[in-house]
Amino acid sequence: MIGQRFSHLPDVVKNLMIINGLFFLADWSLQSRGIDLSSWLALHQFQSPNFMPHQLITHMFMHANFTHLFFNMFTLWMFGKTLENVWGGKRFITFYIITGLGAALIYIAYLQFQISNISSNLDSELYKIVLTDGHKVLQNFQNYTNLNMRELNLLINTRMVGASGAVYGLLLAFGMLYPNTLLYLYMAIPVKAKYFVGGLGALALISGISNNSGDNVAHFAHLGGMIFGIILLKYWKKKGDIYY
Repeated sequence: MIGQRFSHLPDVVKNLMIINGLFFLADWSLQSRGIDLSSWLALHQFQSPNFMPHQLITHMFMHANFTHLFFNMFTLWMFGKTLENVWGGKRFITFYIITGLGAALIYIAYLQFQISNISSNLDSELYKIVLTDGHKVLQNFQNYTNLNMRELNLLINTRMVGASGAVYGLLLAFGMLYPNTLLYLYMAIPVKAKYFVGGLGALALISGISNNSGDNVAHFAHLGGMIFGIILLKYWKKKGDIYY
């Protein structure tokens, strides 16, 4: 990379931003025609009738609203441009996809743990009712009065979208490769990258453990992106492919 000009909008980052934007526009356009693209591309739990394996990847290109899209794409550009310039496009997209996939797997695993705990306290017939009818109940903007059935239905049939898992992986990588780089919170408060990233990881863990789906944020997906980011960086370092 010596002597190569630093690009402020490298190819992979640029294309990822374009693809995410196109998916958002397609989702918005089709919704106006009564077609729910997220039912096909958002990530659903295994028990959901809408689960399909490709959603482990496609959920990364779907977003709940413009604000969600904007902050993910801004962070992708802010930190991704440096990583792509240093790593090159192939390594960068590999890291992005693997951390996004890892985020999905950690998120699903955590929710499956919760589903198992609730199911163990629920009559088998009531469990079958949730599996069979829960999705339709939520589509009608309703839910069960039984608290266990209500929570189980939300866990099984609430979908997850967004590039946040992969973006948190990029934040983790930036913090490990450039730990002493100063980042400015609110454009005024200087914080070293290692403390900023460590704080985000701790916040994701605490919020995930204490949260009962109240803020509609997949905290364990964020944490999963970071976990898989650490694993991949350690693997590349062991192979001698990167240094930090």
